[in-house]
Amino acid sequence: MRLLLFFLLIAAILVLIARFVPKGKTISLYAVLIVIAVIMLLPFYMMFIMSTHSTAEIFSFPPYVTFGDKLIQNFKSMNESVNFLRSFRNSCIVTFGNVALVLFFCSIGGYAFSVYNFPGREPLFAILLATMMIPSTAGIIPWYIMMSKFSWVNTFRALIIPNCANAFGIYWFRQYCKNNVPTTLIEAARLDGCSEWTIFFRVIAPILLPAYASLGIMQFVNVWNDFMQPMMILKSPNVQTLPLMLRSMVSDRGTDYGAMMLASTCAVLPILIAFLSASKYFMSGLTAGAVKE
Repeated sequence: MRLLLFFLLIAAILVLIARFVPKGKTISLYAVLIVIAVIMLLPFYMMFIMSTHSTAEIFSFPPYVTFGDKLIQNFKSMNESVNFLRSFRNSCIVTFGNVALVLFFCSIGGYAFSVYNFPGREPLFAILLATMMIPSTAGIIPWYIMMSKFSWVNTFRALIIPNCANAFGIYWFRQYCKNNVPTTLIEAARLDGCSEWTIFFRVIAPILLPAYASLGIMQFVNVWNDFMQPMMILKSPNVQTLPLMLRSMVSDRGTDYGAMMLASTCAVLPILIAFLSASKYFMSGLTAGAVKE
């Protein structure tokens, strides 16, 4: 209740600023954005804080808002309960393998739908878009049966190869190519004697860098955080990914939440690093084609 009243007070102050202060609308806009940013970052900050405290301190009231001195102890507890480095390696293999294949096949598919005028292009593209309406959970049982028939249960191949292309990725690259790849550039490359593969890899692919970054980050987050498919297909602890490892840290005999928060922090850091490293391309890829010149 107090937190709600606090935000209502802030909202009232912002309304008064926007009404009576010159350039108040701009100030209020930035203030609202700052408040939203703080709210969004608060869970990450608290996760970092809790990773340095013991379980008893985590559940104490009022909660701690500064870093504690239990980081080393939580690190030792984490290594005693799970093999974090092995799970981190497994997640990297699955995620980077899947992202690389998705970017390769989806970019080729989107480029083909955008540039080449082949028979049945529009019906095929309509069918492709229609598959986006099917819930992913509807194909879980057939997918598991197929993986069993292929003897891919308990292997990374079941998580990488079947998901090497998707309808959204092909649609994403098709729209980007339509808005940003001039046909005159392709025709000029053909007149110079370039093959179709040379045109794509040496002329088109550099133009698609923002699209690669945007889809790559989205796919990276989805695969890195995926829990259901790894839970169904990865039976051995030796091939567990990070979400499965975090789940295994929850015990009926008592959960060390300090160690669990530390493991969660280490699992989130690669996502933050990936986003920050490609944020420039990510934002330009999301806004590509939004403004016509």
